[in-house]
Amino acid sequence: MNTAKDEVKTILDSLPDDCSLEDVQYHLYVVEKINKGISRAEMEGTRSQSEVEEKFRKWTLK
Repeated sequence: MNTAKDEVKTILDSLPDDCSLEDVQYHLYVVEKINKGISRAEMEGTRSQSEVEEKFRKWTLK
């Protein structure tokens, strides 16, 4: 598992040299949200495609 510093280095290396600080912040934000989502899915589980479709179907029929 990479450390936070390693992840930041990887992100910085993947961005163009002329990126803005806002670009860096955005990418850090996205990576953090993805990591939190993965952790949550591992802890709480996930739903199947058909379960999600059924839930959306109920919302749209109201």
